[in-house]
Amino acid sequence: MGWLVTFIIIGIVVYILYNMGRQGGQTKDAGRTQGRQDDGRSKRTRGRRTYGKWVGGGLGWAFGGPIGAILGFAFGSMYDNMSAGVTEAYAPGQARTRPADFTMSLLVLAAAVMKADKRVMRSELDYVKAFLIRQFGSEAATEQIRLLGRILKQEINVYEVSTQIRSFMDYSSRLQLLHFLYGISNADGQLHPQEIDIIDLIAGYLGVSKADYQSIRSMFVKDTKSAYKILQITPDATDEEVKKAYHKMAIKYHPDKVSHLGEDVQKAAKEKFQELQNAYDNIKKERGMK
Repeated sequence: MGWLVTFIIIGIVVYILYNMGRQGGQTKDAGRTQGRQDDGRSKRTRGRRTYGKWVGGGLGWAFGGPIGAILGFAFGSMYDNMSAGVTEAYAPGQARTRPADFTMSLLVLAAAVMKADKRVMRSELDYVKAFLIRQFGSEAATEQIRLLGRILKQEINVYEVSTQIRSFMDYSSRLQLLHFLYGISNADGQLHPQEIDIIDLIAGYLGVSKADYQSIRSMFVKDTKSAYKILQITPDATDEEVKKAYHKMAIKYHPDKVSHLGEDVQKAAKEKFQELQNAYDNIKKERGMK
């Protein structure tokens, strides 16, 4: 029942915002020439492009906590699209995750990881802020960091949040999300056991396979078998099996899989892909493969 109330409240606010925007636009456009109308609409759209997302996220957080923030952010994105004349609908299980939804999911899960060891490191905050600045610019990143600060003060139900994210985020994006979470945990050059335990739980709730999780984990937690774990094979694999495994993982981890999430996420995916390449090169060198 609580989530139903949250949905209704956010939906009403988005509807009101949308109608206010339409009415305001009609009043201001009255009596203008068509050319000035088009120019005015364009300027107004640019000015309020990200407004609805953060209003929705803030309302969702206020009424429904971290998971409500994700839902509110999705509703706010719908408002932004309607304001811009875009009729894209929000659909759980959609083929591709939108960059804004990925970012909100990252904020909530990052907060869960950062709180795992009962302290929030400055290096972790700096890592998240650097990503947000590259993705959205300094002004938007400042607001997002403030939202992260509020989320950090909340109790986060990792199961509920993760399963909600699983319902709308494509698999490749979930893999990239895990890679970012490990990056946050390793921001100070040290992986913390409590944070690793939380990421392990998150991976399971997100529906990430054990083999894929171990592959990403081995990019950060190094041991003598890390290269083989990244390729999802064992040291007794034949040279031909090594080659096949590499080609299979190269398709799975290719940066183009998350190109829809923006240049910065794709750049991070290239780093993940390079880890795969390094693992393959190390195995080839160790075995004398060509």
